[in-house]
Amino acid sequence: MNYKLWGGRFSEQTDKYAHEFNSSIAYDKRLYSHDIKGSIAYAKMLGKQGIIEKNDADNIAVKLGEIFSDIENDRLKINGDAEDIHSFIESELVSRIGEAGKRLHTGRSRNEQVSLDMRMYVMDEIDEIHRLLFALLNSLLESAKKHLTVIMPGFTHMQKAQPITLAHHLMAYFQMFRRDSDRLADCRKRTDYMPLGSGALASTSFPIDREFLKEELGFAEITQNSMDAVSDRDFCIEFNSCLSLIMMHLSRFCEELILWTSGAFNFMAISDSYSTGSSIMPQKKNPDMAELIRGKSGRVFGNLTALLTMMKGLPLSYNKDMQEDKEAVFDSADTVKSCLAIFTGMFNSLEYKTENMLKSCMDAYINATDAADYLVKKGLPFRDAHEITGKLVLYAIKKNVQLDELDIEELRAVSPVFNEDFFEAVSIEKCVEDRNLTGGPSADAIGLAIQEAQGYLENGLR
Repeated sequence: MNYKLWGGRFSEQTDKYAHEFNSSIAYDKRLYSHDIKGSIAYAKMLGKQGIIEKNDADNIAVKLGEIFSDIENDRLKINGDAEDIHSFIESELVSRIGEAGKRLHTGRSRNEQVSLDMRMYVMDEIDEIHRLLFALLNSLLESAKKHLTVIMPGFTHMQKAQPITLAHHLMAYFQMFRRDSDRLADCRKRTDYMPLGSGALASTSFPIDREFLKEELGFAEITQNSMDAVSDRDFCIEFNSCLSLIMMHLSRFCEELILWTSGAFNFMAISDSYSTGSSIMPQKKNPDMAELIRGKSGRVFGNLTALLTMMKGLPLSYNKDMQEDKEAVFDSADTVKSCLAIFTGMFNSLEYKTENMLKSCMDAYINATDAADYLVKKGLPFRDAHEITGKLVLYAIKKNVQLDELDIEELRAVSPVFNEDFFEAVSIEKCVEDRNLTGGPSADAIGLAIQEAQGYLENGLR
C-alpha cells in the first residue's frame, strides 16, 4: 500500500516518477530505530496527557515495539514504495491495530519528527565515532611511549629542518585527533535538543508534555523556538564540519605514511595486510589504504559544501530541500567510520625503520639552528649568529661535510667565538634533548605530554 500522510486534499494520484523523485525511503530507512523510539515515547505521552485513550496509547507502544523487533530480525521488510520511513512505520502500525494507529500522529508533524530522528541519529554516530577516535588516540599514545628517544628529521616546506623524535611527531597527531574528539563532543551538546512539540512550525494546541518527552528520549534540553526547531540543520552541518576536519587530519597523516614508506624515505613499512600490488609490476607494494583514505576526504568535504549550499537560501520555516540533508550526513558518517577503523589497523601494523630515520638526520645540516643558538649563548646577537652559521653551512656544503665534521680551525676562521664545546652542542641527540620546554621533543617533555594525554583518555572513557 502506498500510504500517504497527506492524501486527503488531493484528488489525483501522484505521478509515478514524481513519487519516486519525492520519496526518501531508499536512504532514510536507516532511521527506523530512531523513528520508532520517538513514536513510542510520543504515544506514551499522548496517553499520559489524555490526548488519546490510554489503552490506545499502550497498544500503539506495544505494536511499535513489535514492528521494531520484526525489522531487526528481518521478519519485516521495509517497503521501498513508501514515501519515507515515517509513512512506512505508521502504515504498518495501522495495518496491525487499525483505527487506533491513526491516532499516533495527533498533534505531531513530520517536520518535527524528522528533526528528532536526525538529532538522535547524529548523537548516536558521534558516540560511535568517539569510540573509534579514542581507539586511534590510544594507538598513537602507545606507539609514542615506545619511541621516546627515536630521532628523526622534522620538516618544513618538505625540507629537513630540525631533529625531533618519532614520539614527538606522533603526539602532534594525537593533539589533532584530540581536538577532533572535543569538537564532536561540543557538537553533540548543540544537537542534544528535543524538538517534539514544535508541530509543522507553530507548535500545537494539544497539551503536549515536552518535558516528559525530553526525559523519555534522554535529551538534555528542549528546543526554544518551534520554527527554528523544524527548519534548521545547522547541527548536521556542524557534524559534517567536524567529520571534515577528522578526514583532513587523516589525509595529512596518510600523505606522510605514503611518503615515509616510499623508497625515497624508507622510514617505515606498512603490513602486507593493508597493502596491495600491481597487476603488471610484480615487485610493487602499494599503500592503497592510505591513498583511499586520502581520496575519500574529498567526498566528506563535498558533503559539507552540499549541506551549506542546500541551506543558504531557504526562508523560514521548513522546505523540502532539507530532505537532501540525509544522504550527505549518512555518507559522511559511514566514510569517517570506515576510514578511522582502517587507518587504526594500518597504523598498528607499521614497522618502523629507526636506523634510517636517524641516518636521514645526518646529511642535511638540521643542527644549524643549534649552531646559531650556540653563538647566541656565547654573547652574539641572534642576527649575527644566523649570518655566521649560514656562511658556515655554505662552506660545509662546498666541502661536502657536515657541521660537526669541520675542525676547530675551520670554525674559528668564520668566527673566533667557536670553541671545542661546539661539537657537543650540535650533536643530534643534544639538539633534541636541549629542547625541553612544554611541547618540545625531548624525552622528558614528551614523557610529560604522554602522561597528560593518558589522563585525557582515561577521563574520556569513564
